Amino acid sequence: MGVVDSLLNADRDHSDFVYTIAAIAALNGLLFGFDIGVISGALLYIKQSFALSPFLQGVVTSSVLVGAMIGAATGGKLADRFGRRRLTLAGAAVFFVGSFGMALSPTVGWLIGWRIVEGVAVGVASIVGPLLISETAPPDVRGSLGFLQQLMITIGILLSYVVSYAFAPEFLGIIGWRWMLWFGAVPAAVLAIGTYFLPESPRWLVETGRIEEARSVLSSIRTNDVVDKEIDQIREVSKTEEKGDLSELLEPWVRPALVVGVGLAIIQQFSGINTIIYYAPTILSSIGFGNLGSILSTVGIGVVNVVLTVVAVLLVDRVGRRPLLLVGTGGMTVMLGILGLGFLLPGFSGIVGYVTLGSMFLYVAFYAISLGPVFWLMISEIYPLRIRGTAEGVASVANWGANLIVGLTFLPLIELIGQGWSFWLLGGFCILAFLFIYTRVPETMGRSLEDIEADLRESSVVGADTDGKAPDVEHPSE
Repeated sequence: MGVVDSLLNADRDHSDFVYTIAAIAALNGLLFGFDIGVISGALLYIKQSFALSPFLQGVVTSSVLVGAMIGAATGGKLADRFGRRRLTLAGAAVFFVGSFGMALSPTVGWLIGWRIVEGVAVGVASIVGPLLISETAPPDVRGSLGFLQQLMITIGILLSYVVSYAFAPEFLGIIGWRWMLWFGAVPAAVLAIGTYFLPESPRWLVETGRIEEARSVLSSIRTNDVVDKEIDQIREVSKTEEKGDLSELLEPWVRPALVVGVGLAIIQQFSGINTIIYYAPTILSSIGFGNLGSILSTVGIGVVNVVLTVVAVLLVDRVGRRPLLLVGTGGMTVMLGILGLGFLLPGFSGIVGYVTLGSMFLYVAFYAISLGPVFWLMISEIYPLRIRGTAEGVASVANWGANLIVGLTFLPLIELIGQGWSFWLLGGFCILAFLFIYTRVPETMGRSLEDIEADLRESSVVGADTDGKAPDVEHPSE
């Protein structure tokens, strides 16, 4: 039976409403992706409007990451306190207002300020979307549904590239970057409307003592014969937890999950993906592509990102999280090596544009089946219930912090050591990432969130036996 058939098979213990919840919650990723992608095209014109130096270009690009760190640092705790649904609504409202603020900015200072505000919503979205999906999805399709967040991120990036191309001044004869940034208000409104009709996470409801509400939610997304069993599982796990603050993350039994989450957060960014997302048009224009040609090429990169993320959705609950991570980081290492070689061999200067573009396409393809979606999925799976939102916040802060470092330093790094050596340096980090994944990251496929937590308590290894391998699960939905 194929993976699609497995997802749609009528013999299951959940209703179709599960997919509706996941699809709407994943719109958090659409906002996330649009905001980090739209600046790549807009920057080509913002720097002309405000006569920006290279340093200020980096500040405009990276200022959203400062806000994202704030949103990630506070969003997890707020999600634990006020719930996943209400926080999603608040994040959508901030994103909506921030889009208008950026579009109307009279000076670069105002633009940077509104980018930070927008970043707060991005940081919140990076936490609350995966959290709501993982806590409503049944174990047998949790991986595939969790990947919807990353799929929406890639669609958001692609949408931002298309919007950038459509609003390019060469087409409209107006200051198009303002329209590019304003367009983010559209998906924000769609998310707010969709979330209004969503239920709250049943696991959060149990944790806050609202058992009957949780039972009602579960009855709408599960078949009746498994509702009581799941309620009992959640309550049993909840009873074992006595505190839910940051100090618990440092306890010995939680520490392996902390290492895996923060490690994957840093790896995802230091592997270099946002050097492509943020600066692909800048890199391509430096080797002879015009503004429109550079933006159009990034549309192609966005298409590859979306298509391969769909492939990952179809594979994650069939082959597992760990194999995808290993294959992806291995492929990224090879592509970064080829990309760097294209810049370092003078004899290849005539085709360096094609080598660069082809390597970018394949690099993004390997990222899209591995680090892109798997990181966000795993940090929504591996942490204990009572501190899950807070723990995701810590991992997300590490992710956005690493993103900030890459965003601020990549262009100066190119000036210092050249494009070829810069990409080889990123390739070297991907080798280290492969080793970390091979030695520290376990498999969580097919296990309930309560089973993963119980295993963590017993063995201090995330979702695995003491040998670091996931236990065999023949019937993950049982």
